Amino acid sequence: MTIGDWNDAAKELDAIVASFDEGEVSVDDLFVKLERATQIIESLEERLDATKAKVEELAPRIARVAEEQ
Repeated sequence: MTIGDWNDAAKELDAIVASFDEGEVSVDDLFVKLERATQIIESLEERLDATKAKVEELAPRIARVAEEQ
């Protein structure tokens, strides 16, 4: 299963959580939905970590450029 863009993944995760809150999940679907929610959360965490690393890499360069101006 692939994870779409950030907004799509967040919406899918929200829908899964809402189905739990509303009691719409059968016992048969519970494991599948929990597994999918875990995949989405892990993917979003990886994206956040990658974004944080890029920001930390770019911040000093941006600061240098700003100082030069």
